[in-house]
Amino acid sequence: MKIAMIGAGYVGLVSGVCFSDFGHEVVCVDNNPDKIDRLARGEVPIYEPGLDVLLARNVEAGRLSFTDDLLAAVRGAEAVFIAVGTPTRRGDGHADLSYVMAAAEAIAKAADGYLVVITKSTVPVGANRQVKEVIAGTNPGLEFDVVSNPEFLREGAAIDDFMKPDRVIVGVETERAAAVMAEIYRPLYLRDFPIITTDLESAEMIKYAANAFLATKITFINEIAALCERAGADVKQVAKGMGLDGRIGNKFLHAGPGYGGSCFPKDTRALARIGQEHAMPLSIVEAVIRANEETKRRMIDKLQTLADGTFRDKIVAVLGVTFKPNTDDMRDAPALTIVPALVGGGAHVRVVDPQGRREGQTLLPNVEWAEDPYLAAEGADLLVILTEWNEFRALDLRELASRMAVPRMADLRNIYHPAQARDAGFTAYEGVGRI
Repeated sequence: MKIAMIGAGYVGLVSGVCFSDFGHEVVCVDNNPDKIDRLARGEVPIYEPGLDVLLARNVEAGRLSFTDDLLAAVRGAEAVFIAVGTPTRRGDGHADLSYVMAAAEAIAKAADGYLVVITKSTVPVGANRQVKEVIAGTNPGLEFDVVSNPEFLREGAAIDDFMKPDRVIVGVETERAAAVMAEIYRPLYLRDFPIITTDLESAEMIKYAANAFLATKITFINEIAALCERAGADVKQVAKGMGLDGRIGNKFLHAGPGYGGSCFPKDTRALARIGQEHAMPLSIVEAVIRANEETKRRMIDKLQTLADGTFRDKIVAVLGVTFKPNTDDMRDAPALTIVPALVGGGAHVRVVDPQGRREGQTLLPNVEWAEDPYLAAEGADLLVILTEWNEFRALDLRELASRMAVPRMADLRNIYHPAQARDAGFTAYEGVGRI
């Protein structure tokens, strides 16, 4: 099947590459000529494990190409995916749909026969019907269907998530569109992965509800962690005891400095706004948003206490600034709140991150970048673990402590045991929710 993917950002690029690996002929479209040139040369502009290999394989096979010519890509395509950004609109929490609607209009102008327009961007309930109205208004004679097909890709594990999904959600209105989607996802149908067919609105809601629930789970364990610190309990043991209950499960029960990334912050705010617009305020979601910001502020207080009450003139080594490991994404990362607070308080901050430097050099000015944790720790007064990269899980703690002026550790991902750190020479250790 011939597929056009409008948008070669994270979702569009991963989806386009994986669809081509299914055997489809895929053209990824983006209005950034520099990005298109880089992709055509085999350079992947994002960090996602395995994506470069998969991209090269399908380009070589002639199934995958890149262009900034939307007209040429859409003409002759049987299915067109919209995978553009829907950032939070400033001030009101709304998802900005301007890029989605612009893509819908461009598709309508380019189309020359029946096609299925599939929204992969995360959009509020009702947005696909707006897409339908835009296309019909732009090209009244066009025969088309609109489908909602939200993505559920975890950064750092996106290819595996696409190829072996928990489920695929397909919101459709006609049998004809359903048949096209069945053909697109045929490799997954053949391997009996769950393909859930719904109406448009339910498909849109599933995406937001799933992300809000996971954000709630993270925020809940972070608040329990704060209580554990006051009550003398260990959140690691609490989370293990909770997670063994099959109704709860152990995933997303890892206490830390708050959630971030491209999805949870944006989608919780958008869902809260949807609730307000429908006169059905989502008090739990609104509380999660507030509590997550409070978690980040609580981390700053924890660091300040550990640094004898002030950051002024302290050297602080920060390990990890991306919002999670195995990605270069820093959108809404806790580091964007915590590191500026350190710098603003007068600290000299050294940062180490395996993939975060490219974005971090712009987003985190006035910090020094180090090549490895041991260089960052040289003469430092405080070591802060912000992202649980594998590279940081088996450090020589004795070596780190020996290099520091004052060996103190704030392990905000709980990857080391307090006794382990103290035995290695750290005079002070603070985790999250640990005794």
